[in-house]
Amino acid sequence: MSWTMRLVTAALLLGLVMVITGDEDENNPCAQEALLDEDALVCQGLEVFYPELGNIGCKVVPDCNNYRQKITSWREPIVKFPGAVEGATYILVMVDPDAPSRAEPTQKFWRHWLVTDIEGADLKKGKIQGQELSAYQAPSPPPHSGFHHYQFFVYLQEGKVISLLPKENKTRGSWKMDIFLNRFHLGEPEASTQFMTQNYQDSPTLQAPRGGASKPKHKTRWR
Repeated sequence: MSWTMRLVTAALLLGLVMVITGDEDENNPCAQEALLDEDALVCQGLEVFYPELGNIGCKVVPDCNNYRQKITSWREPIVKFPGAVEGATYILVMVDPDAPSRAEPTQKFWRHWLVTDIEGADLKKGKIQGQELSAYQAPSPPPHSGFHHYQFFVYLQEGKVISLLPKENKTRGSWKMDIFLNRFHLGEPEASTQFMTQNYQDSPTLQAPRGGASKPKHKTRWR
């Protein structure tokens, strides 16, 4: 066989392997699916790491290895902002804008985590050490409530003393995030990201074939 024929044969085999691999990835429940473009607008410089999953920012929690159930019991993730300024202090906010369901988010925003006085040097390394105003609450979307966005925002604190009002401390749901931000004159977030997941009992592998209403299609609701 001539060198030309060998090269042609090799190219054809490589193309075949790529097609097969692409099909496998598309049907692989462990493939980390990226968020749609409109949801990816929130993904600005922040990294969120969970055990086994790695950086889940701007992705959908995979429907395999029981990840969608495991994430409901894991401890707080490692949150890194590589662009954090040493000497500055930051505020970390984690919310669910789809509570209790995507169709009727009557408890938007559900406050999952609120930490103030985080040193820039620590945030750069993923060490969330500061004043925890709301302890971390793991993502726990109710059954049949669709995919939920879990959003993380980092704000520059600039020496302000941040606190929650007594009525805000009574409940995590229906938190008026905009009012909170305006009260302390907090501007646009320095960094942000989000991921999506749904209740593990609603996973297509346990019910219907992948597709239809189980896929995240709607635009992000935030702020």
